[in-house]
Amino acid sequence: MNYKEIDLNTYKRKEHFKHYTTKCPCTYSTVVNLDITNLKNFKLYPTLLYLLTKTINNIDEFKTTSINDKLVIFDKMNPAYTIFNKESETFSSIYTLYNDDYRVFLENYHQDLKKYLNTTSFEPKKDRPLNTFDVSMIPWFTFTSFNINIYNDGKYLLPIFTFGKFFENNNQRFIPLAIQVHHAVCDGYHVGKFINTLQELINHFK
Repeated sequence: MNYKEIDLNTYKRKEHFKHYTTKCPCTYSTVVNLDITNLKNFKLYPTLLYLLTKTINNIDEFKTTSINDKLVIFDKMNPAYTIFNKESETFSSIYTLYNDDYRVFLENYHQDLKKYLNTTSFEPKKDRPLNTFDVSMIPWFTFTSFNINIYNDGKYLLPIFTFGKFFENNNQRFIPLAIQVHHAVCDGYHVGKFINTLQELINHFK
């Protein structure tokens, strides 16, 4: 896990960061319907995790957080995601280390899934790295709005993602994705950049 510390005196978002961490601490969220028609022949969840992480790792604002009161940007992020135990009707949160090679990531994902799928523990895979972000999948319903409320004095800076149930429309397949970010490190421009980049990766994935 590598990261670089941000010098707040020269940080390009110095005034924005100060405003949204002191005067008006806030996160904001939005929902976008991603066109996943091109992913019909792929295992959906791990493929989305891979493409989501690949996108994040190309946008610094989605890799920015606070460590020991120091603002940092991670070199690389890894997905921490939910898996569902049908028998107990509970979910667990595990993580898989990201690899830019899709086949390697997919193999690592399946190994983690096989090992932890039947657990009832909330976080069965220990030693979660700091450079992870949270992803959830809610495959039972689709949505047009979704909001997560975090009670930690507005200091959680990393993004949070939630996928819903996919749906069909005019022979195309879409999936809702809720995106929650902290305004101190991420503006609407960066969310738009993220969405456009992710959609392009999905469109051309093979």
